[in-house]
Amino acid sequence: MKFPALLPFSEILPQLEQFDTIIDVRSPSEFAEDHIPGAINCPVLDDDERARVGTLYKQVGAFEAKKVGAALVARNIARHIDTLFHDKPRGWKPLVYCWRGGNRSGSMAHILAKIGWPAIQLDGGYKEYRRHVSAALPGVAANLNFQVICGTTGSGKSRLLQTLAAQGAQVLDLEQLACHRGSVLGNLPSEPQPSQKNFESRIWQILRHFSPQAPVFVESESKKVGQLRVPDELMEKMRSSPCVSLQLSQSNRIKLLMEDYEHFVANPSALNTQLECLLQLHGREKINRWKEMAIAGNMEALVDELLTQHYDPAYLRSIERNFARFSQAAPLVLNDIAEQTFIEAAKRLA
Repeated sequence: MKFPALLPFSEILPQLEQFDTIIDVRSPSEFAEDHIPGAINCPVLDDDERARVGTLYKQVGAFEAKKVGAALVARNIARHIDTLFHDKPRGWKPLVYCWRGGNRSGSMAHILAKIGWPAIQLDGGYKEYRRHVSAALPGVAANLNFQVICGTTGSGKSRLLQTLAAQGAQVLDLEQLACHRGSVLGNLPSEPQPSQKNFESRIWQILRHFSPQAPVFVESESKKVGQLRVPDELMEKMRSSPCVSLQLSQSNRIKLLMEDYEHFVANPSALNTQLECLLQLHGREKINRWKEMAIAGNMEALVDELLTQHYDPAYLRSIERNFARFSQAAPLVLNDIAEQTFIEAAKRLA
């Protein structure tokens, strides 16, 4: 094969994990929005440089823009080789892509191939990868057998999924992929949510490695996890799948939530900001009372009220309406929230 080779994603996909490095040469902002799983960002033009060349192209012309762009691209590629690739052996196999598989990835792939590395350039670039993910997700989801872990807020659904994953079960943890715990209070202060495109990339990357012969455990999510939307076809498959009803006492649910939402316990003001989202549902008087409880440190009592007056009624209204097989769900009772209890529950399920 002559290098750099220009290959479509359909040919690259079966060997995607065999590349030593997947190089995304787009700008940092393009990379941050979404990228092929496992890729590293080696921009041949950063965001400011890309804007500069684009402006020059529009205001002066293509020739002048290409002269400036070529110099920038050459310097950036040289820096990446010096700092990242100088120690790579002759057999190092990189995959290179940009937005549409044009000049940016072509420049990088050409120089890497001239050095002697067997570089592959993705024909169609990220745009072709994104088209594949959008088209493939419905079929991937349809071919799998899901088992939905249901349960009221604080019943330990996420912990059970994590335990199942640790035991080697097939787990799709949508809240982990979305960097959000799913409820109105579920944002993670130290970790922003990914973009919608990147969320879908993460889902595709996990599901494509799962076997239809074993169950895929997933939580009974709503259509949105924070600001992100679960793909429609996946949501439909989940909602028609068999369910398990996880059950935990109220006192243990409160204890678990106090552990999981420790950041709100430590910062009542942040909790109170989020409580404003419930204003239309519960009215100013109740919201103000809940805020006072938070500031006063009455967190266990506040969590108890939030469960009984907000989360549990909402869950009960939603679960039977949206998950068709919930009424036949097998109960799975947890006596406490000890690690061993979740290990034993996971073994019974798996």
